[in-house]
This record gives sequence, C-alpha cells and structure tokens, in this order.
Amino acid sequence: MSTPVAVLGAGSWGTALAVLLARNGVPTTLWGRSPQAVVDMATARANTRYLPEMKFPDALGITGVIETCVRDAGIVLIAVPSHAFRDLLDTITPWVGPGVGIAWATKGFDPGSGRFLHELVEERLPGHPAAVVTGPSFAKEVAAGLPTALTVQSNDPEFARKLARLLHAPTFRAYTGTDILGAELGGAMKNVLAVATGVADGMELGLNARAGLITRGMNEILRLGTALGAKPETLMGLAGLGDLVLTCTGDLSRNRRLGIALGRGVPLKQAIAEIGQVVESIVTVDEVVRLAQRVGIELPIAEHVQHVLHEDMTPEEGLRALLAREQKPEYPD
Repeated sequence: MSTPVAVLGAGSWGTALAVLLARNGVPTTLWGRSPQAVVDMATARANTRYLPEMKFPDALGITGVIETCVRDAGIVLIAVPSHAFRDLLDTITPWVGPGVGIAWATKGFDPGSGRFLHELVEERLPGHPAAVVTGPSFAKEVAAGLPTALTVQSNDPEFARKLARLLHAPTFRAYTGTDILGAELGGAMKNVLAVATGVADGMELGLNARAGLITRGMNEILRLGTALGAKPETLMGLAGLGDLVLTCTGDLSRNRRLGIALGRGVPLKQAIAEIGQVVESIVTVDEVVRLAQRVGIELPIAEHVQHVLHEDMTPEEGLRALLAREQKPEYPD
C-alpha cells in the first residue's frame, strides 16, 4: 500500500496537489482550516471557491480535524501561505510520528525573522526527512491536467525520490535534487520580480522592457543565491528560471497581476482586494532585501519593488530611478 499523505491547506495549490496524489492512487487526506469550507468541499466534492471545475476523486478524504489527519500520515505536505507556515508547523509538531516525512509547497520566508522555511522544519522536527516541492506551476493548469514539471529538493535523496514517485503522473513530471536552500530562494524571489514585470506591462512599456526585467531579475537571484551557498544549476532550473519566467509572463500569477494593477494606477489596497487571495510578494520583498543587505549585495529591482509596495514611491518613480542608474558592464570581472 502507498504511503498515506496529509495535505495541509485547502487553497488552490493544496487542493490541486491533493487531487493529483489521489488520482495517482495515493491515500490522501486534504485538511482545511475553515469548518464551513470543509463542509462545502465534502458536499460538492470540489473546491468551489478556488478550483470549481476540478472534481475530487472518490478516494480523496476531506477533514477539518488536523490532529487525526497528521497522526495517520506517513508524509505531511504543507501548502499554506508563508505567513501561516510557522504557526501550522508548531501546531502539528506534537502529532508527527517517528520517521514521517515533512514536505512543503509554500514559497516565501518566515515573515519577520526572514528565515528559510527548511530552517523552521529542521528546528522543530529534527531528524525527519524534509523536502520542498516547487517550480513553475499554476494550480488551475494542474487541475486541468495540462503538462507540468516540478522539482522535489530534499536533504534526504531517498525521500525526494519517494515523494517524486507519488506525484509523478502522465502529465506531471517530478524531478529531484538536494538543494533545498536554492529551491526555496528561487521560489520566493520570483514573486517579487513578477511585480516588477507586471508594473512594466501595466504601464505598457513593451516586450523589450519585460525581457530586460526578467533577465536582470534572474541575475539578482543568481547573485544572492551564490552568496548564500545555493547551487547555480538549481537557480537556472525549474525552481529558479522556470518559475521566474512563468510568474513574470503568466496572467494567472497573482504577483504579476498585482504589478499590472499598480502600473495602471490602481491603489495598492484596492489591487490586493481585487485579487482576493494571498499575494506572497507583499511579505516576501522585505525578507529578500534584508537577506541581500546581510550579505552585502545590491538588488536594484527587488529594492525598488519594496519601495513601491511600501508606497514610498510610485511605479513611475521606481522606473525612473532604475533607468537613472549608472552605466556599467553586464557582468563585472
């Protein structure tokens, strides 16, 4: 029998992953925080709020009781926003059995402390195999069965292979690796850079501008990643470049949509309200800039996104400030 998996977080991505696993024959239970949402999902056999067209397999369990869900699992897969990750981890730690693997599909840092999510897992659940599931993936396309490729990066190669096998499907390809830090960094930074490309598109600055921002944004990811010890190949792979391109160009991206709205002159609070879901860049941008300052690296695009999201400057002012920077070599010696 396949390892039972508890997916914690019934948003669009958690739901898509839970349905994927259940379709693959994996015993899967999806936990939701809202009692009413759990009742609605169990009744409709679908997540009518986030993925209404994705019908649940008969074998997928739905629950609002997190203790039982975690106690019965061989793998716990966390899919909540980064701001909720630490509290959820603290909640489940007493119920995680010996040898149970911990995975997460959350992109971002621990708000306030700026710590990587794998550091929180290692601190609270030492000795447990841990893995991050990340890469270019819109939940809606996974739900529709469209081709998707992700990476599972773990400190335990066998656990990475095990989890990848459970996720792997005819239209869902899962690769493996051992660079958790690099994978997490790429998944977090791309959200910040997607705001910048969205602003440029909202201001109708053209495809040249978008390509320039993506390329220079990738350079910022590589510079910070190298300073922190990430593998360049991780950042140039699915977890970095792949996710960056998708998020900066795909209109399903909340962070890109936020940037587009700001570029069109929509006030920040109104833009967030219209998106109606968590926009990770809002909390991630401060942690990215703080990390860069800690290692003495300048990230011009990320820094100007921070100013815009803090409403210290308008998108137009941010663009002018970027363009006014001194001329220099693309890759200094």
